[in-house]
Amino acid sequence: MIGELASLPGAVPLVCIVAALALAAIPSWRVGGWVNFAAAAVAFAFACFLPWNLGSGQLLLVDRLSAHISILTAFVGMTTAWFSRFYVAAELAAGRIDPPRLRQYHALFQLFLGFMLLALLSNNLGVTWVAMEAATIAAVLVVGLPRTESAVEASWKFFILCAVGIALALFGTIVLYLAALPVLGPGLPAMSWTGLAQAAARCRAPLLNLAFVFLLIGYGTKAGLAPLHAWMPDAHAEGPTPVSAVLAGSILNVALLIIVRVKGLLLRNAEAIAPGPPLMALGLLSVLFAAFALWRRRDVKRFFAFSTIEQSGIAAFAFGLGGPAAMFAGLLHMTLHTLAKAAVFQCVGRAAQIRGGQTFADITGLVASHRALGLTLAAGIVAVAGLPPFGLFTSEFLVAMETARHLPWLMVPLGLGLVVGGWALAARLIALCFGDPGSARSIPAFGGAFALLPAWIHLALVVGIGLAMPAALAAWFTAASRLP
Repeated sequence: MIGELASLPGAVPLVCIVAALALAAIPSWRVGGWVNFAAAAVAFAFACFLPWNLGSGQLLLVDRLSAHISILTAFVGMTTAWFSRFYVAAELAAGRIDPPRLRQYHALFQLFLGFMLLALLSNNLGVTWVAMEAATIAAVLVVGLPRTESAVEASWKFFILCAVGIALALFGTIVLYLAALPVLGPGLPAMSWTGLAQAAARCRAPLLNLAFVFLLIGYGTKAGLAPLHAWMPDAHAEGPTPVSAVLAGSILNVALLIIVRVKGLLLRNAEAIAPGPPLMALGLLSVLFAAFALWRRRDVKRFFAFSTIEQSGIAAFAFGLGGPAAMFAGLLHMTLHTLAKAAVFQCVGRAAQIRGGQTFADITGLVASHRALGLTLAAGIVAVAGLPPFGLFTSEFLVAMETARHLPWLMVPLGLGLVVGGWALAARLIALCFGDPGSARSIPAFGGAFALLPAWIHLALVVGIGLAMPAALAAWFTAASRLP
């Protein structure tokens, strides 16, 4: 196991965890900001070599799916760490955070990123569960860092709800181990994803079914699927914006990856229940619930948190639908949403700092007052709404076509959710970006174009994939989306 941690795949999460320990000892927030970015950049650089290091061991599993999501997570972590430098400077100037807390902020940022990467690359159910719990605790502590009453309340809500979810996931993990025990015997093979995949056809179906139910509910809480989503809007609204940018993709993607792996185990057993319909039901419920809930939000970050619930539901629905095309569409949607939503949260955080508030009443007419920021946010909202030329239009279209092909009667609720949600985003885009700025408060921005650079890169990738996906990238998505 120690040898695996010393390998290149093991170095991906290890860089972040070691950097967290170093950041806890660095007193200067400026130096800490640079170290935070450098560590995330190194982790991303290592992650880029994962496709050439596919394989499995007792501790780590690097297949195309885990490699893909690891690269995506590390990339968003790196770009958000860059944005974070300017965000922190503005928060300090406004007196909303104390310099001593920034050591905790940077260390917890790296811990969260590192344990997410470990959960993605783990080949052991127990390590996966521990990594998810550790990442959750790190995120909870970051959300409560502002020390306001609402931030502390949000962090506790985050902790309690996700603790219930992770407890259910632990029970599901134990049941899954018990299902594999008669076939693989006691020890690590019965706890490994690769061992379970080989033995799933011979495992007892009732135990597999029970494990799936608990793991779907437990990790579905982490994925923000309705009605298990209640922690997400508060965590996004009250926590630091860079954390929202990472939370909007990473923890949801990891949870969905685990659910997809468990689904693959049940499909290998002829006597097990069909895992697709329950996952589709949660996904469709999330799409419909979030789409209508968007219309009642007054807080901008809370609004985009509900949008994240909707997008997570679309990906879950596609994974539940199954089949090569639906799996491709789900993975593509998950990837592009992660990039687009990180860009949106970075722009929203910037706008909230400039205007001194994060309600829709505070942020209006950004194009007139801050042209580059307003246009970037407008592009991000268009992307998240699933409109061309951005790639989310392609992924949503593929999901809709596969639904019409296999389950046409579900096109009505799915289409209703997509239209209502997209309409809400378009309506808010007009107010946020093209409304009248009036006498809105405005304070100087930090970093200028450098702070918006990550958002531009994200949106360029989303529009590039939407207009012309290279054949090599399409082949990679096809291979990565094959059921583990």
